[in-house]
Amino acid sequence: MTDTAPTYVAAIDQGTTSSRCIIFDHDGAIVAVDQREHQQIFPKPGWVEHDATEIWSRVQAVVAGALAKAGLRARDLGAMGITNQRETTVLWDRSTGKPVHNAIVWQDTRTAALCRELGGEEGQDRFRDRTGLPLASYFSGPKAAWLLEHVPGLRKRAEAGEIAFGTMDSWLIWNLTGGTDGGVHVTDVTNASRTMLMNLETLQWDSSILDAMGIPEAMLPEIRSSAEVYGNTAVGTSTGVPVASALGDQQAAIFGQTCYDVGDAKNTYGTGSFLLLNTGHRPVASKSGLVTTVGYQLGGERPVYCLEGSIAITGALVQWFRDQLGIIREAAEIEPLAASVEDNGGAYIVPAFSGLFAPYWRSDARGVITGLTRYVTKAHLARAVLEATSWQTREVVDAMYQDSGVEITSLKVDGGMTANGLLMQHQADVLDVPVIRPVVSETTCLGAAYAAGLATGVWSDLDELKAHWKKDAEWTPRMDAETREREHRNWRKAVERSFGWEEGD
Repeated sequence: MTDTAPTYVAAIDQGTTSSRCIIFDHDGAIVAVDQREHQQIFPKPGWVEHDATEIWSRVQAVVAGALAKAGLRARDLGAMGITNQRETTVLWDRSTGKPVHNAIVWQDTRTAALCRELGGEEGQDRFRDRTGLPLASYFSGPKAAWLLEHVPGLRKRAEAGEIAFGTMDSWLIWNLTGGTDGGVHVTDVTNASRTMLMNLETLQWDSSILDAMGIPEAMLPEIRSSAEVYGNTAVGTSTGVPVASALGDQQAAIFGQTCYDVGDAKNTYGTGSFLLLNTGHRPVASKSGLVTTVGYQLGGERPVYCLEGSIAITGALVQWFRDQLGIIREAAEIEPLAASVEDNGGAYIVPAFSGLFAPYWRSDARGVITGLTRYVTKAHLARAVLEATSWQTREVVDAMYQDSGVEITSLKVDGGMTANGLLMQHQADVLDVPVIRPVVSETTCLGAAYAAGLATGVWSDLDELKAHWKKDAEWTPRMDAETREREHRNWRKAVERSFGWEEGD
C-alpha cells in the first residue's frame, strides 16, 4: 500500500460456535476470512458453557490468519470492530486476567428458578419498563448473579473491585487493549441493553436493579457508544489498530443492512430467526411479546432503538426434516421437493419443539403437524416446513406494527435460508412487501466494520455506507389478498393446536 490513510477494516465476529475475522476494503467488499470453532461444554442438562480463554486464543488466531490471507499488516487496517454472541457472560480476575468460571452461554437455562424468584408477585415484567426485557434465563444479569452466588468467595472479591463482568465484547476489548497491562473495561449500549441491568432511557446501569440482583457496580464495565475508539490493540500481529466498534450480533446485522431509517427492518434466518425493526430515537414498549433493545449509537449522537422478535426454530426445522425424518439428504434438496407441488395441500407444521418464542412465549406449546389427509405427500410437507418460517416471521411483523404503529415497507434478509428462492417468495407473499437480499450476506461482520470505520474516518457518513449496499435479489408479492388471509387463518388455527401439550413445569 502507499502512504495514504489505511482503507481496510477488520471485523471480529465472536459467535456461539466459532470466532472469525473478516477484512473488508473501502467498498465494503470481503478481502479475507479466517474462522475457528471452539468447544461447547454441557456440564448438566440445560447448562451450556464456553471456555473464555480458549475463545480469546481463537480470536487472536483468526485475526492473524485473516491478515496473512489478505497479505496485509496491522498498519494497513484503519480500524477493528467487534460483534458478538449476545448475553453470554464471563467474570474474570482483573489482576491475573483469568476467568473465575467458564462463560455461561445465552442458551443456558440454569437461572430459570432465579428469574422466577426475582419476579416475585410482579412476575417476568418486573424490570421491563426500565430494561425493555422480560425476566428470562436468556439475559446476562441473572447469569452474573448466579456466578456470584455459586463460586466460593466471588462476591467478596467482586465487591472489592477485583472482578470484572462482561459480555463477549468486553472480554475481547479488555484483552485486545492490553488485558492485565492497561486493558480497557467497556461495553457498548447494544450489549448492555441485553444484560437486563441497563436503563434504556439513561443508558446507564440501573442501581435499583443491581441491588435487586445483588450485583456490585464495581465489577461492571463502562457503557460507551457502539462506534468510537475504545483503545488501540496491544497484542500480536495486530498491535496499534484502533478498536472502534462493538455491537451485539443482531444489532450489527441491522447496521450492516443499512437499516438507518424508522421502519427499516431486517430478518436473519439461521437456526432460529431474529427480526429487528428500527423505531428511531425512542424506545417503544412492547405489549405483544417483543423485546425493546438499543439498535446502535454512533459516538455522541442519540441512540437508535429497535423492537426485536426472536423465533426459536426456522432453519432447525429443515435440519429436523433432514436428520430426524430422513426425507431429504441435503438441506438444499428441500426447495425442489417443495416446488414440485402447487401448495401445501392443506398441511401446516408448527415447530414448537421446546415451546414458542415471540410473539407467544408459550413454554407449554409443542410441535404439531395439522391438516393431514391422504392427499398430502412428502412434497406438501416440505412446503409446510418452509412456510412455517415465513408465517412465524409474519406474526412477529404484525406484533411490531401493533406495538409501534410503524409499517414496514420492505424486509432486508440475510442468513443461510435466504438461498432458498421459494421460501423468500413465500415470505414476500405473506408479508405483502418486497423481500430484498444484499450482495454481501455477511451483514453481521459488515455492520461491525462499518461502525468502526465510521468512528475512525475510513467512511464519512451513513449516506456513504448506504451507497455501498447492493441488492443481490428481490422478491415481490404475488399472492392475492384472499389467499393470504385464508392461509393466515389456517396457520393461526395450527398454532392454537400446539398450545397446552406440556403440563406443569
